[in-house]
Amino acid sequence: MNIKQATLARKQLERRLDPLRKLELINPPRGWMKAVREALGMSTRQLAARMGAAPSRIPAIEKAEVSGATTLRTLRQAAAAMNCTLVYAFVPVKPLDEILRERAEEKAAQDVARLDHTMRLENQSLLKSDLEDERRRLVDTMLGGSPRRLWEDD
Repeated sequence: MNIKQATLARKQLERRLDPLRKLELINPPRGWMKAVREALGMSTRQLAARMGAAPSRIPAIEKAEVSGATTLRTLRQAAAAMNCTLVYAFVPVKPLDEILRERAEEKAAQDVARLDHTMRLENQSLLKSDLEDERRRLVDTMLGGSPRRLWEDD
């Protein structure tokens, strides 16, 4: 995927993510599975029958959901048995372009700090304004290229 395609794909994904970012979902303390099951008035035995599982399995699945030890497959099965859809998404806390810019600025700051240190050792220190110009140039260069380089640890 070239840079223009990646940028367009990121913008399209951002449009899909924006409504999700605005949601303020708070997980029920005893988990979504148990909360929905109880709201439907469904017993663990009834849910187990609908899932084709042993009745003793339901409390274990509910506990595993709360602790994060269950699988998406199991949660999908439970959701389907309760006429629900499991919604699964990674929702960035900030817009994707903002995350990329912050990462580019972080890497550029590291590069400029190394450059400044080397130049000082050689008694050729640069002006703060020159260092800032170089930092901005590096950010622009990084954002104009492949974002994969942003995530490399030097």
